[in-house]
Amino acid sequence: MKVITLGTSSGTPTKERNVSSLAIFINGHWLLFDCGEGTQYRLLRAPVRLGQLEAICLTHVHGDHIFGLPGLLATLSMQHRPDPLYIYGPRGIKEFIIMSLRLSVTRLSYELKITEIEAGVIRKANGYTISCLPLDHQVLDFGYAITEDDPPGKFDLEKARALSIPPGPLYGKLQSGQDIVLDDGRVIKSSDVVGLPRKGRKIVYCTDTRPCQNSIELARGADLLIHESTYAEDLAQEAPPRGHSTAIQAASIAAKAQVDRLLITHFSPRYLDSSVLLSEARSVFPNTDAARDFLEIEIPKKETSSL
Repeated sequence: MKVITLGTSSGTPTKERNVSSLAIFINGHWLLFDCGEGTQYRLLRAPVRLGQLEAICLTHVHGDHIFGLPGLLATLSMQHRPDPLYIYGPRGIKEFIIMSLRLSVTRLSYELKITEIEAGVIRKANGYTISCLPLDHQVLDFGYAITEDDPPGKFDLEKARALSIPPGPLYGKLQSGQDIVLDDGRVIKSSDVVGLPRKGRKIVYCTDTRPCQNSIELARGADLLIHESTYAEDLAQEAPPRGHSTAIQAASIAAKAQVDRLLITHFSPRYLDSSVLLSEARSVFPNTDAARDFLEIEIPKKETSSL
């Protein structure tokens, strides 16, 4: 499970930062969150394969989060993508996509499956679940939680050998939770050789929002919370009317949600250096990092349970 931050600037790009986009890799698949202008150029420089993009999740309809979408969809078609592409976003995203493609006379080689979302689970596929809750911005805006299915426990190879279980397909059945019967009539339970299931990993993405309870609920217990931190305390008075958070507020959300790690992002272009935002966030939640374009973060697997 890995995160690559593709765009970390708020509102407009800078020489160092593009506007919002984020790739999440999970179990051999990858998902795109937000698609600001220039995202596909960022993707060309990132270690991703466009053809393996599985779904796009959009937080809201402000331009710095969606203006790169029509161009990316057209590029995927020019590459003759055969598979459907799933797109999730708030009310209005379907009209934006359809009108953009129609007015630009863009015909796609693949099927678009667009869902205008509401709170709750929006996708279950390939060993993960995506859920969402509305946040508190100037327009309808959603935060997303990507949760890995609980992996099976660790297979105890030495114990399997001690029980004289023939290696091969029987190991796979036991690992998947099935009990087996050996040729000598012995019944071997999966729990005899497989530890308790591990906890699936969880990443949460909350951007363009004032501090709100839904951010806390969505992020609760996450391995990584990616939260907007548009302003430092020197500009804190600008955050509420514009529907944004400060670095300290993002850190408070992380602390209340008891996440393992916080990544702050979506910085105002006025901050040429994110160090002040990082310092303020760490004063509240020490395990914080500041995003930069093309930053990669691996989410390690949970500890396995013993038999």
